[in-house]
Amino acid sequence: MRAILLRIVLPLVLASACRHSAGTEQVPEPHLVQKTHRAMGAEADLSAWTSDETAALHAFDEGFAEIDRLENLMSIWRPGSDIVRLNDAAGRRAVKVSPEVVEVLRVAQDVGDWTKGAFDVTFAALSDLWKFDQDQDNHVPAADQIRARLPLVDYRALRLDVAARTAYLPRQGMRAHLGGIGKGYAIDRVASILRSRGLRNFMIQFGGDLYVAGLRGPRPWHLAIQDPRAPIGQYFAAIELSDSSFSTSGDYERFFMQDGHRFHHILNPRTGEPAQGSRSVTIVAENATLADALSTGVFVMGPDAGMALIERLPKVEGVIVSSDNRVLVSSGLKNRLQITAPPTEAP
Repeated sequence: MRAILLRIVLPLVLASACRHSAGTEQVPEPHLVQKTHRAMGAEADLSAWTSDETAALHAFDEGFAEIDRLENLMSIWRPGSDIVRLNDAAGRRAVKVSPEVVEVLRVAQDVGDWTKGAFDVTFAALSDLWKFDQDQDNHVPAADQIRARLPLVDYRALRLDVAARTAYLPRQGMRAHLGGIGKGYAIDRVASILRSRGLRNFMIQFGGDLYVAGLRGPRPWHLAIQDPRAPIGQYFAAIELSDSSFSTSGDYERFFMQDGHRFHHILNPRTGEPAQGSRSVTIVAENATLADALSTGVFVMGPDAGMALIERLPKVEGVIVSSDNRVLVSSGLKNRLQITAPPTEAP
């Protein structure tokens, strides 16, 4: 997965540490311990509020190792990964994949159904037509090029046999890509590891996907939502969360401007072009895998249909900034989200 700028969620936290004396013994007080690791084209930032810094750092290293392992299974940029083998065998045969990839593909199919195809892991058949990464060329593909690829985009065609642990793309040229769900799954796995190592108060941020557990000192974790038309680090809303996932997708992460129009990396699988209607979508859920996929799917659906879906799903909340700069807040967040300023008006 290629390099991605930090998405619109950034924690408002500062590291601090102090110690106090208990007789002649120096006893560490709880403080913020942090470590960063690059994987899946993004920065994975782990933080814990703990008095045992050594144990936390060991747990972090175990979490980073798990992320690297998952990248080797799921990345389209790693030769021999399950997804590379699945794509290479498209139209020819089913391939055996790991239990982790089976689970991610199963959730992806569910979210595809809920969003009526707005979230589609087979969008990768379109991805090489658009360039939003380091080799960005500000080129808009011709309409006939896009139309030729659209028959290859259909998550419903993906055949997944959970019991046999096989997956099959039935049309030659079809390609799966887990960029809209893989980081969320990695966060859920890392959270399980940190808990198993005794950490109870921690934060995992991986690109625009985030999970917080417990407290940061005496209070829940304080998180903010980036203003999608302001410089990175300028927020329009904030919320305190514990034991929740927080995932944001935005049209300002990877994009180029042409003739006053913004072309961004979140493609509508139905049209093959950048999705219209939203500037950013933030999803709050218990599960980071689900939050990651839904933030993309809801973005593609558009603000009104997307918020209607959020309201139907149990234990899922959301904040949407529409293309005309409206802020839509789900019913479960209305009394919890603090809007500090209206989002910036800009194209």
